Amino acid sequence: MKILIVTQYFWPENFRINDLALGLVEKGHEVEVLTGKPNYPNGNYYDNYSFFSKKSEVWAGIKIHRSKLIPRGKSGGLRLIINYLSFAFFSSIRALFLKAHFDKILVYEPSPITVGIPAIIFKFRKKIPIYFWVQDLWPQSVTAAGGIDNSIILNLLEKLTKWIYKKSDKILIQSEAFKQILLSQNVDSSKIIYYPNSVESFFKELAPDASILETLPAGFKVMFAGNIGEAQDFETIIEAARIVSKTNPHIKWIILGDGRKKPFVEQKIEEFSLQNNVFLLGSFPVIEMPRFFSCADCLLVSLKRDYIFSLTIPSKMQSYLACGKPIIASLDGEGGRIINEAEAGLVSNAENPQLLASRIIEMASMSADEIKIMGKNAKKYFDNNFERELLIDKLEDIFENE
Repeated sequence: MKILIVTQYFWPENFRINDLALGLVEKGHEVEVLTGKPNYPNGNYYDNYSFFSKKSEVWAGIKIHRSKLIPRGKSGGLRLIINYLSFAFFSSIRALFLKAHFDKILVYEPSPITVGIPAIIFKFRKKIPIYFWVQDLWPQSVTAAGGIDNSIILNLLEKLTKWIYKKSDKILIQSEAFKQILLSQNVDSSKIIYYPNSVESFFKELAPDASILETLPAGFKVMFAGNIGEAQDFETIIEAARIVSKTNPHIKWIILGDGRKKPFVEQKIEEFSLQNNVFLLGSFPVIEMPRFFSCADCLLVSLKRDYIFSLTIPSKMQSYLACGKPIIASLDGEGGRIINEAEAGLVSNAENPQLLASRIIEMASMSADEIKIMGKNAKKYFDNNFERELLIDKLEDIFENE
């Protein structure tokens, strides 16, 4: 099967679509990608890329068609909108000149929804079905994560979203809870297919790595890995850390990652004198994450309180489960449901620092055997629901039968 993946983000940017593309190639499919010039997350073009350079390249047997775009920068707001629109515009032009024929188009949409436009243009040229994989709900996520509440803008985005969904042949959703939103946007139920994210095969259980362990503080280690942003609700995390530090100073909070809220976190650590409790270690290559996770006692996932976030399965959830570690969650809805269903950790509702503090103290008080059982439950749930080969096989089945 010959598959065109349309995504604003692709290698060397670190997104899950990279591994899915590799998995399809491993299964014998021919994969090409229409994408932009890499600039995420730092907002500038990667080394050896520019507005005019590298119109195409090959990575791991995958031909990549690079569209021009304006990099996202670091300021957000207007610059991010320009980034989104520039990719939609230039990739649509690129789609007019792609000569190859494909059997399927897979659109990867972790925001923006406009990634569907070039795919629709190519569909009309070549009469190829579109499988649109929804990672973020639009326009709802624009309000939840971006703070946009202008009714005119939101109405336009709602109409654009409905149009893209209408032109797509099948819509894959990363969370079963997304279905109710799509139905409210006039998507026919028969078009909607639950297709969750998996993770790269290097996410797996490991024995504690001594070289990592010696760089970490002694004590009960609560580890967070990922974006330090608005959606992750670091206000609650820091307040919970402050509460815990008063009675349980042996509990250490280890933060791996970077993001726009990092200066806020640094300021709060100073303000609350949490230098011996909360540790910002910076960013590391994603392939190193399992080695860090092996040294943690539990892994932390958080989202701020918002109806749309309650419908989402946070992308780090599968990584945590795959590594067989108990999970502490500060979130509502689908993410918490999975942890409870898996019996893989403890959950507090979003934006409740007192309850989050209580859950962490509770886990730190458990026996080693109790914690180990939760870790085993996490891995079992991952294997049954999110394992990489399982989901690649499922996608093949969707392409062949839907």
